[in-house]
Amino acid sequence: MATEKQSAEKEVTVEEKLSRLYQLQTMVTEIDKIKTLRGELPLEVQDLEDEIAGLETRLQNYQSEIKYFETSVVEQKNKIADSTGLIEKYKSQLDNVRNNREFDNLSKEIEFQGLEIEFSEKKIREFSAAAVAKREEIAQITETLDGRKADLAQKQGELEEIVSETKQEEEKLREKAKKLEASIEPRLLSAFKRIRKGARNGLAVVYIQRDACGGCFNKIPPQKQMDIKLRKKIIVCEYCGRIMIDPELAGVEV
Repeated sequence: MATEKQSAEKEVTVEEKLSRLYQLQTMVTEIDKIKTLRGELPLEVQDLEDEIAGLETRLQNYQSEIKYFETSVVEQKNKIADSTGLIEKYKSQLDNVRNNREFDNLSKEIEFQGLEIEFSEKKIREFSAAAVAKREEIAQITETLDGRKADLAQKQGELEEIVSETKQEEEKLREKAKKLEASIEPRLLSAFKRIRKGARNGLAVVYIQRDACGGCFNKIPPQKQMDIKLRKKIIVCEYCGRIMIDPELAGVEV
């Protein structure tokens, strides 16, 4: 049984191999057309999702910064309260000084705490201004974010509609292509995929059109055309590397 199976596999002719490759080409071309129908929508959706994620991260960072500014303002206000308390304390001690040295020391402490208050007030103004600026930026980003989310919802709706219309057809084509690939020898299938990947239009198998390669449209010598029509060996275009078949095998009338 195993020997019979191996013998059957060996009996696959070049013509059958070329026919299967061309059938596979037509299927993957149809899949490509479905992808083209979707156009740039998947990329646009991905770009919008990335942009929205970036905006949301920026919002979180700005909100964290605002919390830091608010906490810093509270800290500076506490420092002002402490300095004010010390000034009152030192001023009350001025009435009981015993010499000029104590008076000078207390005066310097009062002056120092006054400077501390001025510095804290300056920092409060800076932190408050920074918080206001961040809130303005948050408002702008939120507006932009809302717009991007609306765009994303619209694009996702369009994409889902197209996908729902073509999904069944694409799945059927992929299933057929998968079964057909199983009947093609691995080496030939690998070559097909490699050629297709390097081809600008995704065509790995083309038929002769007006005495030229159907992929790159370079002229094919008459002798090579005859060899292609005989279907005795797999022939590739010397210019673009695509596998060539005759129009009759492709089911095209010349």
